[in-house]
Amino acid sequence: MGVMRRDWQDREGILGFFGKRKKEALEKYARYVAEGAAGGERADLVGGGLVRSMGGWSEVLSLRRRGMGTVSDERILGSSEFVTRLFLEAEERERETLRLRKNIPDLGLLGARIAEGTGMREGDLRSGSRRREVIEARKLFCQLAIRKMGYCGGDVARYLGVTTSAVNKAANSEEVAALQRYS
Repeated sequence: MGVMRRDWQDREGILGFFGKRKKEALEKYARYVAEGAAGGERADLVGGGLVRSMGGWSEVLSLRRRGMGTVSDERILGSSEFVTRLFLEAEERERETLRLRKNIPDLGLLGARIAEGTGMREGDLRSGSRRREVIEARKLFCQLAIRKMGYCGGDVARYLGVTTSAVNKAANSEEVAALQRYS
């Protein structure tokens, strides 16, 4: 719906099924989701991951009898290869988070590093100022702290002196170009 940016989502592709104009597509998509939720639980959509993607328990048991192992997770609908790839990506993100967290374990140190890199005082970052350069530095701070280092929005909001909503919005907005310099 445009609230959070997710690289894995094909937003335009999906909305394209609901209309040519963005506003119309968003309205139709929201209606579609609401109607689906109102329909309650559907038996044909119950069950998770491997069982559904393989075509049922008989297929899963047949593979096991033949000695062919599969990787699965009931939260993920997809092939064994797809699930394996997701797990590997998650492990890589976790390693990156731990690496960054080890190098900058404290939000204050991150704030000082960003302030130094952007040529402003750390107090500016926490001042509530609406100057463009401060807003961009704050957005950078939020994206690093939440996306890369794994901090929760509440901790970041308390450090910056802003609302959790503002922090999460900044963290999930379009990626700041300078983010790669600090990662």
